Amino acid sequence: MIDTTSAAPDFVRVCLPAGGGLGSWLSPSDGAVVGALILVALLAVFALHQQRLLRQVSRRVRQLVDGDFRRADEATRTRGLLGQVDALRGQLGERQRSADQSERLLQTLIDEAPMAILLLEDTGEIEYVNDSARALFFEGKPVKNQNFLALLGEAPAPLREAVLDVQDRLFTVEVNNAAETYHLAKRHFELHGELHGRMHTLLMVKHLTRELRRQEIDVWKKLIRVLSHELNNSLAPITSLVHSARIITGATKSAKLERVFSTIEERAQHLQHFVESYARFARLPNPKREHVNLGEFLQHVQALEPAVAVAPAPMATAHFDRSQLEQVIINLLKNAKEAGGPPDAITLEVTVAKDGSTTVVVADRGPGMSEQVLANAMLPFYSTKERGSGLGLALCREIIEAHGGLIRLENRAEGGLAVTCVLPGFERREVAAAAKLTLSRL
Repeated sequence: MIDTTSAAPDFVRVCLPAGGGLGSWLSPSDGAVVGALILVALLAVFALHQQRLLRQVSRRVRQLVDGDFRRADEATRTRGLLGQVDALRGQLGERQRSADQSERLLQTLIDEAPMAILLLEDTGEIEYVNDSARALFFEGKPVKNQNFLALLGEAPAPLREAVLDVQDRLFTVEVNNAAETYHLAKRHFELHGELHGRMHTLLMVKHLTRELRRQEIDVWKKLIRVLSHELNNSLAPITSLVHSARIITGATKSAKLERVFSTIEERAQHLQHFVESYARFARLPNPKREHVNLGEFLQHVQALEPAVAVAPAPMATAHFDRSQLEQVIINLLKNAKEAGGPPDAITLEVTVAKDGSTTVVVADRGPGMSEQVLANAMLPFYSTKERGSGLGLALCREIIEAHGGLIRLENRAEGGLAVTCVLPGFERREVAAAAKLTLSRL
């Protein structure tokens, strides 16, 4: 006789009589039949339970395949195989979240890179561009389904030659009447997976004008320091010898000799002041930025230059070295007055953008500048004035770029010159260069 009560589930045992089992009210033959039926029922219940478990496991595995790594709630989780599937789901979910975070971090780093980055398919179609590339080539607009090689027909010739060259190279283009230098690097590789093993090209374009200019200025400063040292070593004994000669020849009272001594002294002093002006350029300290109330700042400038038309100051606070920017404005206003235009047409305007950057514009109504002068005006020692030192605009550019800003010169349509200085806000380290290599008006 099979002991069906011990093997049966709880709900089956509840249904059996409590006194003596089935044998107390069924015949032996009837009991065997009933026991067999109960066993079959138990096997059927077990089979249904296993089928339900397998369906749950199958459903959760399909969720894993579909990328759904959410864990089941505690009320629906069971032990055994289903619990192991849930544990696997949790592990895969953690890995997926980690991979997503790494991808977002990489995306942010690429987008914030100071160089333009483009990923092209073998046919030239744009697979990816970062923010710098979008700003440099496409005016910040989306470039989906665009072919970069086809757009090169609108590009400056130096850029086309650099892209089609087999090696990395520097190239220079004229942008806004200024020479801008870039470095283009190119790499070819094969991507697998969803991209089906196709060849791709990675282009990286970096704007080098500011870096090259800084190196150039460093060379000029080193040269100035050497010349200043040597000239001062010669001027000091000359001045001393003239003083001694005056004492020795004091009794002669010769007017001609006095004129000789006075001329030597005057030229020595002039040369000493000249050398000192260059030395100040070479010793220019790093800017000490502070929060500056623009209203008070412009009131002080207006007191120094009462004839200049100063636009109303914005109700804002800017972030720069007060004394250095004041020196820039004084130099620019001095140049504007010497340009030859009407003195009452000289204007000074200061504005603050939403991002906190400060823009200073000094404009005049003089004759403006030729293309050659515009290209060289901010180089040290370059001057079109008879007694100019060639340091005024060079010093202005050095101060503005030390702030992380930029300065540009532009002829005005109605005549005259406008000098624009842009300084970064408190949160920004550097103002992006205005140079663009726009390929298409998308």
